[in-house]
Amino acid sequence: MAQQFKPAQPVKTSTTQAKAPVKQAESRPAEFVFNKANYRLFIISIAVVALGFILMSGTTDIYSTTKIVIAPMVVLGGFAIGFFAIFKKSVKVD
Repeated sequence: MAQQFKPAQPVKTSTTQAKAPVKQAESRPAEFVFNKANYRLFIISIAVVALGFILMSGTTDIYSTTKIVIAPMVVLGGFAIGFFAIFKKSVKVD
C-alpha cells in the first residue's frame, strides 16, 4: 500500500519587502590578452621556425654547417621570439 504524504506548505511571499536596487556594471569594451604587436611577433616567430626547418631539410650533404649549426639556431631563435611574443605585456591606454 502506498503512503500518502501531505503536500508541502506553499512558500509565503511578501510584496511589502523592498528589494535593494541592483547596480548595473559599467560597460567597458572587451579587453584582449594580446594586442596587435603580440600577434605580429608570434606570426614572425612561426615564419622564423619554418625557415629553420626548411634550412634543416634536404637530402644532400647531411653534415653541412647549415644543417647542423645554423638551422637549429634559427629554430631556437624563432622559439625565443615566440616566447617573447607571449610574455610581452600590452600597453593599456586609460
